[in-house]
Amino acid sequence: MPTTQTADGATIHYQTAGEGDPVVLVHGITECARMWDPVVDRLSTDHRVVTVDLRGHGESPRHAPYDLATLAGDVAAAAIAAGADRPHLVGHSLGGAVVSALAGAFPAASAVNVDQPLKLDDFQQQLQAAAPALRDPEMFPTVIAGLFDDLAGDALDPGERARIESHRRADQEVVLGIWEPVLDAPPEELAAMVEAAASAVTIPYLALHGIDPGSAYLTWLRSLIPHAEIDVWPGLGHYPHLVDPDRFVARLERFWAT
Repeated sequence: MPTTQTADGATIHYQTAGEGDPVVLVHGITECARMWDPVVDRLSTDHRVVTVDLRGHGESPRHAPYDLATLAGDVAAAAIAAGADRPHLVGHSLGGAVVSALAGAFPAASAVNVDQPLKLDDFQQQLQAAAPALRDPEMFPTVIAGLFDDLAGDALDPGERARIESHRRADQEVVLGIWEPVLDAPPEELAAMVEAAASAVTIPYLALHGIDPGSAYLTWLRSLIPHAEIDVWPGLGHYPHLVDPDRFVARLERFWAT
């Protein structure tokens, strides 16, 4: 697996497959590049696909800090190392937030955010309520397992769900480092940070949700990214791209074509 070094000295592992217009895929928290395998199989027939292990995930070792801007820098470093000039960015969960942050600061063709609401009010309240357990080394694995069990829902094939879990790396230091602003920042500060990043997005942007974020969220998102396309695929849960990868790849191709 090739590697590249970031400006702060982190080692980032990435993979490439196929040839054609470049696409960079970014995984969710505790996950890795392998989560995208079914999508890579389909996209790599006519795209150069780059998948990244963010720092502290997959084969990329820990290297603090883990803030969103730093993770976006990891993706940029991997894209440059892989020769992915002006790529389409696609991120799931945490990866959706990462590509949204990168979209306003990196020469990309488009950005797709898969099931990651950017308005974090409710998530902040839930996470802060769970903070004592998350910070307890003995409780942490149970809390994380419960969180992802709830998110997965019932739509995923059991075999695919087992595959995802087999590649999961729930590192407490890394997870708490990523979630530090949500756990510790005042709500108004967190909201201002998110809104500044979203308002900087000028490239084509698709938000695709398997869990309906609600009409109020969609109105909020369009107030910041007026040109955003928004799809809601009800009942597919947190992993719509893995529940129906054929439909997902077809939707990407339509989005990129326009």
